[in-house]
Amino acid sequence: MKKRDPVLAKFGASVKKFRDAKNYSQEQLAEKADLDRTYISDIERGTRNPGIKNVACLAKALGIKTAKLTEGVDA
Repeated sequence: MKKRDPVLAKFGASVKKFRDAKNYSQEQLAEKADLDRTYISDIERGTRNPGIKNVACLAKALGIKTAKLTEGVDA
């Protein structure tokens, strides 16, 4: 099992919050962002460190600015 990093956990919680607000399943978000569902799951659990390109893809799929998605996610 992968270790949860506090910064990644905050980012994952942010992704989940915005995904839930859109009533998207992980699968729906993955499809819209052109990512794998398991990748979304790992991000939301705080066990995956996504690159900036994937962060931007997630934000676009959620209809928000990248800065909004990363708000409050500080080291």
